Amino acid sequence: MDSFFPDSVVGTDSHTTMINGLGILGWGVGGIESEAVMLGQPVTLTLPKVVGCKLTGTINTLATSIDIVLAITKHLRQAGISGKFVEFFGPGVSQLSASDRTTIANMCPEYNATISFFPVDDVTLKHFKHTNFSEEKIRVMKAYLKALKLFKSNQDQSEDPQYSEVIEINLGSIVPHVSGPKRPQDRVAVSCMKEDFLTCLKEKMGFRGFHIPQEKREQLVPFLHAGREYELAHGSVVIAAVISCTNNCNPSVMLTAGLLAKKAVEAGLVVKPYIRTNLAPGNGMVTHYLNVSGVLPYLSQLGFEVIGYGCATCVGNTAPLPDTVVDAINKGDLVACGVLSGNRNFEGRLCDCVRANYLASPPLVVAYAIAGTISIDFEKEPLGVNSEGKEVFLTDVWPSRVEVQNIEEETVISSMFKDIRTRMEKGSTFWDSIECSDADQFPWDSKSTYVHCPPFFNKLIRDTPSPQSIENAYALLFLGDNVTTDHISPAGSIARISAAAKYLQSKRLTPREFNSYGARRGNDAVMTRGTFASMKLQNRFIGKPGPKTLHIPTGQTLDVFEASERYQRDGIPLIILAGQSYGSGSSRDWAAKGPYLLGICAVIAESFEKMHKNHLVGMGIAPLQFARGESADTLELSGKERFTISIPEDLTPLQELTVQTSTGKSFRVTALFENEMDMVLYRHGGILKYVAHNMLLANC
Repeated sequence: MDSFFPDSVVGTDSHTTMINGLGILGWGVGGIESEAVMLGQPVTLTLPKVVGCKLTGTINTLATSIDIVLAITKHLRQAGISGKFVEFFGPGVSQLSASDRTTIANMCPEYNATISFFPVDDVTLKHFKHTNFSEEKIRVMKAYLKALKLFKSNQDQSEDPQYSEVIEINLGSIVPHVSGPKRPQDRVAVSCMKEDFLTCLKEKMGFRGFHIPQEKREQLVPFLHAGREYELAHGSVVIAAVISCTNNCNPSVMLTAGLLAKKAVEAGLVVKPYIRTNLAPGNGMVTHYLNVSGVLPYLSQLGFEVIGYGCATCVGNTAPLPDTVVDAINKGDLVACGVLSGNRNFEGRLCDCVRANYLASPPLVVAYAIAGTISIDFEKEPLGVNSEGKEVFLTDVWPSRVEVQNIEEETVISSMFKDIRTRMEKGSTFWDSIECSDADQFPWDSKSTYVHCPPFFNKLIRDTPSPQSIENAYALLFLGDNVTTDHISPAGSIARISAAAKYLQSKRLTPREFNSYGARRGNDAVMTRGTFASMKLQNRFIGKPGPKTLHIPTGQTLDVFEASERYQRDGIPLIILAGQSYGSGSSRDWAAKGPYLLGICAVIAESFEKMHKNHLVGMGIAPLQFARGESADTLELSGKERFTISIPEDLTPLQELTVQTSTGKSFRVTALFENEMDMVLYRHGGILKYVAHNMLLANC
């Protein structure tokens, strides 16, 4: 080998950050930016601050990497590290396996860091050894990294670099937790789960409240399923999904789930048949080691069958609940629950009728599925009762760290990685059978309802345009805090009463053929109609959840898409008013493409999730931030005003602009264009038009 250099990765998925757990710098970019990169554009970013996260203490026996991840998520989110690089150091780091580290790094978008980086150390090299790196290659790698001072000894504090700031986390203080019922950052100790859920039932409607009247909190709703009678209550688990996208490089937690399933089956425990259970491994390697270790059949016996690889239950791609279950939930207005081992649990994400969603480690997902409820105290109440009437507690079936480590050493070995790599290189018959056209242009099928030629490149001009002021705009939506990309562009099932459903029915499709928004993301007509189509969207113009808005000139309540059509037909520009953390969640490109096609020119919010803000810029939508301490409420905006935003031709990064309203009130906002490249993209109407413009000039 002639030369060495530190590797790096830029991926198209939020899970790209996983690579930082192995000391390889990498982060995800959105679909919009990646499309431009494929056409020769560079990835740009403002040089970030680097936060040092010092890990100390000894890990609790029952704490999994998921518990550690969720604890770090909450700690760092509270510390305010949005857009920064995080680097882990300290004596606690050496206790984390490479699998633990990649899981922690995987989660960093949830606390808004750009990356969470673990420098290479002996644990990293041990992982490379187990994945078929030769002894010679590892020796050279270590020598090279040491020469560049990139190799880390976490026990030697003299090697600690100077960080922009330091945050300390004691690993010994972390106990098993779940997160919910509506946000990843709302952590609840498993020991306090029952009490916390009862509190959520009585609290007013919000991120941690359902406002259930006292007389209805203990009601039971009987129903029939497969000829047998069951009962549902508040807290009943109806969806349990072991999802390994967050854990697909962490055998320990998946093996713990499998061993727990084995012990539970051997103890005579079962999962109620009406609960939707499934197992969605992040890749074939997970299925391989679960099978080789002998635990996969036990997961299957409890209903956790492998349903495929990739995004499934966590984005709403799951089999529908039985009609009798849905009817019982609706009849009792029950707060039914989903439990999953993914990384996002926003309300309605799994299923519209499932109001409480909890993130848990894979073994806890299995445990809650067996219990059938999240309203349980595992320390005092049994997990279940077997056919002989014997009570079985969680401690009876929870595997020890030694058991898990022994199986991991026996199954997660180099031959497994070699086998997977060989099969990947060979591909499959399905891959080989894909036909590819040799034409210079894509052969669009006008009859397809899955792939449709989008209008993003309409009205291209040869000259570089100047920024245009936004005059007399109406607010299409008046939103509050924590509007996620799931609210903006749902990926789940298409509701029968939605604008997208009407479109598909016009194409002679039946509801059974609707599929999901995620499956139809190649059709702009569906995705535009699906923008802001979440049943959980809280639009202050309407006062209740749903994909509706106010058409201000007429006072009519319309579908968001229909209102947008009317405004655009009348030549009226549109904006969105929002609160804090607008655009949090998945890095979903359609959460910017959809608003663009709805005619949105600007979003005025108190704060933005960084990647979504970049997506808005990439579609030519201006992200405008209220002045510190100001909001739509403090400015006493009704949202029904007309807004004029003066944008000068010599606009500069992070420039303050003036917004003038039709009522005579004015206020200041900051245009969140961070660098010159942002300015260039905005002037051209987005990154797609910018690239197309350059290609046109190059071919003239």
